[in-house]
Formats: sequence, structure tokens, C-alpha cells
Amino acid sequence: MDSIVELQNIPVMRIKADMKGKGPSEAFTILESKLSTLRGRKFYGAVRKLQNGDVEYYACVEITESDDPVRVQLETAVIPGGKYARRKIIGWQKIVSEGRLADVFEEFVHANEHYIDFSEVRPALEFYRSHEELVLLMPAKD
Repeated sequence: MDSIVELQNIPVMRIKADMKGKGPSEAFTILESKLSTLRGRKFYGAVRKLQNGDVEYYACVEITESDDPVRVQLETAVIPGGKYARRKIIGWQKIVSEGRLADVFEEFVHANEHYIDFSEVRPALEFYRSHEELVLLMPAKD
């Protein structure tokens, strides 16, 4: 069941994925290697389709009080808050390994297109809640 949720601004450290190279997987590997622990961390994929048709993707981790982005050489940013259409995906690792995540995202967008804000102001989000659960979030109209 899809729903609409309200997110607050989320301060993150991030790595831009090379979409012509190894993509998001490599960006997350680099991001994770710069953290002292992954335990208790909140990871996001932030993706936008640009006007020229290119896709911009950032692997992100929410900043905690103990983080030092300068020391670990990570860019900081804020994922903008606001209303988002939300869908939980169980078994996401299998979906990703089969190359079907884009199809799942597309179906989610199609099912919620009357709610979605397609401007480039806020990115679509992947929230990696656990090894089993992924939450897809699309910016919703106010």
C-alpha cells in the first residue's frame, strides 16, 4: 500500500555515482568504506532525472553528531523535506541483483503519478531501511 509521508530536511554526507561507470553500487562501496561503522546508520540513494535526460545519483548517509565530513573527505548536502509518496519493497537485494529496481520504481511512479511533483527541486529517494526492506520515496505535490 502506497502512502504519503512528510519528511524533515535530512543532512547527509554523499558521493556522486559515476552513471557511465559502475554506478550506485560503487558509490555506496566508497561511502561505506569512509565510515567507522555502518551500524545504526541511515542510507539513502538520491536520484534526479535532469532536463538533458541524464540521471544524477548520490549515495548518501545521514550525518550523526560524531561525523567529521572534512576528515573523511565527503561532500555534505541536505535532502529536502516535504511530502513524499512512499512504497515499501521487501527483498530489495534480489530485485537489485536481477536488475529490476528501475522497473519497480517506474511502476511506483506510474501508480502515483497524480501525486508526484516531477520538478528537479527534490530528488526521488531510496531509503535502505534494512538488508530486506527498501522504501521508495517520490516527491509529492503539496
